[in-house]
Amino acid sequence: MTETVSVATAIAKPERHKVTGDVHLVLRRGGEVLFGQRRNTGFADGAWHLPAGHLEAGESVIDAVIREAEEEIGISIDPTDVQFAHIMHNSGSGGRMAFFFTVRTWQGDLENREPDKCSELQWFPTESLPDNMIDYCRDAMANISAGRPFSVFGW
Repeated sequence: MTETVSVATAIAKPERHKVTGDVHLVLRRGGEVLFGQRRNTGFADGAWHLPAGHLEAGESVIDAVIREAEEEIGISIDPTDVQFAHIMHNSGSGGRMAFFFTVRTWQGDLENREPDKCSELQWFPTESLPDNMIDYCRDAMANISAGRPFSVFGW
């Protein structure tokens, strides 16, 4: 039996976009937000950035931000304390979905658990963020401050 392909099927369909998911922790203490200064990462070393990481296969975005908080800054977060803040469709690396979550309550003492990738942790007032930040992060923080839950960056 021979297979037949219709003319409509034979026309090339666009390839489905595959997207990487990132999670970002907006850890708040009063009117301040915690940032880490990047180093030895090969991307934006010296810039200040929120604790963040990639979403792993089989993991929810909430589980991912909780895992990243434990891995990077040594704190435990209850899932009920994680509040959605923003999602950004970022053009970086061919396209990423960056999820930002605010947390105001956690357990444990903050510590820099990745000194090979982060030179220091520092609190910054929300109205006076560090000058040297990754552009998409600065844009997301402005959107979060303005109460905008969604943005597109770099497209």
